[in-house]
Amino acid sequence: MASNRINRINDEIQRELSSQLRNLKDPRVSGMVSITYVDTTNDLRYARIYISVLDKDREKDVLKGLKSAAGFLRRELGHALQLRYTPELQFIGDDSIQHGAHILELLRNEEEKDAARNQPEEE
Repeated sequence: MASNRINRINDEIQRELSSQLRNLKDPRVSGMVSITYVDTTNDLRYARIYISVLDKDREKDVLKGLKSAAGFLRRELGHALQLRYTPELQFIGDDSIQHGAHILELLRNEEEKDAARNQPEEE
């Protein structure tokens, strides 16, 4: 039962932080920045926020900007969610989208090789 509550809180944190990212004035956090996943501890003291950045060269700068804005984001999150404890935010870079694209590219290459092997047999 508690895990369902944690999942709902994770979704709300993700939704609220996504809207707050648009309001940040830090130039390091501009561009395509998205929150891919939120993982909150059971006691709601800490939340790991997984961030995906379109331009991978800027990922370290974006994470530094988010770390410096963590206090502001935590305060805004506390006002929006009305929880007993507002979790401390820890921002982590997420490369799962890039990893998935790489796997998809490998699968397409294998399909092309398979099609090329089967083609001479048919002729």
